[in-house]
Formats: sequence, C-alpha cells, structure tokens
Amino acid sequence: MYINKNLSEHIKGRLDNCDDLVTRTFPELEIEVLFFGHLVGEEELNNNIVQPFSNINNDEVKNILRRNEFKQEEDINSMVNGILEGKALVIFKNSLAYSVDIYVPKTRSVAAAEIETVIVGPKEAFIEDIGTNLSMIRRRIKSDCLKVLSYKIGTITQTKMYLLYIEGITSPVLVKELQEKINNIDIKGINDLNQLVQYLDRKPLSIFPQYFTTERPDVSTSKLLEGRVICLLDGSPYSLSTPTSFFEFFQSPDDYNQRWILGTLSRALRFAALVITLFASAFYVAVSMFHYEIIPVKLLHEFIKSRSDVPFNPLIEALIIESIIELLREAGARLPSKIGQTIGIVGGIVIGTAAVEAGFSSNILIIVVSISAISSFVVPHIIMTASLRIARFIFIILASIAGFFGIIFGFIILLIHLCSLKNMGEYYFKPIAPLSLKDLKDTIIRAPYQFFKK
Repeated sequence: MYINKNLSEHIKGRLDNCDDLVTRTFPELEIEVLFFGHLVGEEELNNNIVQPFSNINNDEVKNILRRNEFKQEEDINSMVNGILEGKALVIFKNSLAYSVDIYVPKTRSVAAAEIETVIVGPKEAFIEDIGTNLSMIRRRIKSDCLKVLSYKIGTITQTKMYLLYIEGITSPVLVKELQEKINNIDIKGINDLNQLVQYLDRKPLSIFPQYFTTERPDVSTSKLLEGRVICLLDGSPYSLSTPTSFFEFFQSPDDYNQRWILGTLSRALRFAALVITLFASAFYVAVSMFHYEIIPVKLLHEFIKSRSDVPFNPLIEALIIESIIELLREAGARLPSKIGQTIGIVGGIVIGTAAVEAGFSSNILIIVVSISAISSFVVPHIIMTASLRIARFIFIILASIAGFFGIIFGFIILLIHLCSLKNMGEYYFKPIAPLSLKDLKDTIIRAPYQFFKK
C-alpha cells in the first residue's frame, strides 16, 4: 500500500501555500479532515462529517467509515485531486484516508436565455455548472441510449468535459473521430467552450464558424436527436454540436415552435437579410465608382447632389461609415445594457446626421449602411453575424476595384470556399453542395412536420 505514516503532513506539503485549505480535527478520535471550504456545501459537511463524528467513542469510528459515502483512498494523487475537486478527505490515525463527496458548486440559478431569445418556446439557458447543464438534457431525453463520455481538458486546470451522443442514431465513426481530436488537445488550461472550438477547427483561417454553439438546452437536445455529437464544458454556459452546416446558423427555435408557413417566411427573411448585409454597401461603392448608368435619371440628379460635397471617394467614405457603425456596435456591447442601448441609438442618429450636414458622407450611404447593419441583426447567431461583417468589408474593397465584376468574383470565391469546407466528414454547405433534395425541406424552408421521417 502506498500510504504511510505522516499522511497528513504529506498532503499538506502537496497543498503548501494554499491558505484556503480548511483543517478540522477530532483529537479524541484521531481524525483529521481536509477540504476547501468554498467548494463544499455547509449542509453536506454537517451531515456527512460533523454530526457522524460528534459525540461518539473510538470503537464507533470504524463503523462510520464503512458507510457507502466513505471511499477509501490508497494513492496520494487521488487524495489531493479529490480535495481539489471539492471532496473532504478524512484521515484516520494519520495512516488511513477516506474521501467524502460533499462538493456543492457556487453557481447562479438557471435563467432565461439572453442571447438566443425566442418568442415561443422554452426560456431556460445553460449555466456555468456542467452538472446542471447535463441534467437539463437528461430531463429532456429520458433514454438509456443517451451516452455520456467524460474527459479532463488542460494539464493544469483539469477542466471537466462531457461528450454526449445517442447510441443508434449518431454515427460511431463521428464519435471516434471527435474523441481522437479531444485526446490530442495538449494545453495547460481552458476557460470556455468557444476556446475549445478553436482547437478543434480543421480550417482555422476560415472566417466562418465550423462548430455550432448554443446556450439553449432545447436546441442541444434537437441536435442530439438529429445524430449530432454534443460537448459540454464545466464553467461554460454553452454547448457545441458537430457536424454542422452553414444553414444551421440561420435557423431559430421559433421556426419549429410555430406554424410551418411562419417559420418558412422567417427563414426567407433571414436569407434576404444575408444578401443585404453582404452586398448593400458594396453595391453602393460599385455604382458610385463604375456603374452610374444603372441609376434612373430622376434619381441620378439626387445621387450626384448628395455626393457633390463629400471630399472622399466612395471606398474611403464607405469604410469610414462602416467602421463607425462597428465602433458603436462594440461600444454598445461592452457598456452596461441600459447605457449601451442609449449609445447605439443616440450615437447612430447624432453621428449620422452630423456626417451628412458636414458633407462628410452622403445621405444615401447613411441609409444603405443603416439597412445593412440592421440586416445583420436578423441573423439569429452572433458568431455568424461577426463572420458576415468581415465578409462585408471584403466585398466593399472588391467593389472598389472592379465594380460589379469584383462583387461577382468575390461571391464565386465565397461559394467555392463554403462548398470546400468540411466539418467532421460532412460538407459545410450541405444540402446545397452536394445537393440533397430530401434535406431541403428543413434548410431554406421549414416544411410541415408530416414531411419529416421519424
């Protein structure tokens, strides 16, 4: 047996300079208890440690240590890791050690989703405690086919992670491939699931997200039922699913919680917003620099008049206004919610009006950029919104170089890139490329449930 005398001193030596380590002794029983007070629950500590060892004699100690909640430990590393995980270590006669799980994480309560809000549907969202997050999925899928694999990420942080899949629905090849990727991650520590996503990316230079993250347990459950793999990370209020496709980022739980025609119209509106946010500003630059002839004669006079006092060419003008919009967006996100909303509204109105009156920008560009910015907010997932904002700047530059030909060239390159991307063996632009007619019923449209197979 690895354990020897002076066990208490050995463990305290391993946890040297940990001033938050609590030591509780029962001298008459030759018992010493070690634990971190901020990781354990007071009620659990009282029920499992304090009360059992109070008002008993030496002969009764061994009977208590035979209870199921007391697990004998024979390895120093297991003892230290147990204390770090929120267990209490009971040391008897400085030679025998027993761990008691009294870990109670200090977390916030389950609340409504703040980012992925829905009009009709469940409101609860994941929190930072992985046990609570797993329970929300278990509550929705009451089946022994739901499998959960446990991992530790980070050589120092030892962050707990769960990999979830449904046996019989999820491809075993997919599970095995993701397991290999997770096992190959060699880092000191990780704080959030969105960091883990970047270690799993096959194409880290792509601007498009290749893993779907969500804060909603109902969405995660739907992904599991579709044969996806779900990952949960302790300390992160999100889950990730894989494989994913480009079109998933334009779907919302509202599409499935209301009648199919309303869901289809909502999706059509989002794809229209996609086109507007990508090409509106680029279209303005192309028309201003190369293609005046497409403007109706009655509008051309007003168009020229609006640009007559602007000292910049359309490219510089568009980049300046788009950059100001991005600054306002970033400021609104970083400030407290009430102040952030005020900054966004007041800042946009004041700066836009002042820019036009000072001849700094044309009023038509202000309208175009405003519509483009509003369209970007229609996309349900903020990660895809950020990708589209980057692509918008690229299209503006291409439009300034070759007009409509530059936009078309950029669009073709974008399509080629999206069609070539793969996520865990699945094409990112599926079911458009490769074309799968049977899957189109839940992509651009949301067909009635009668058209879906079991």
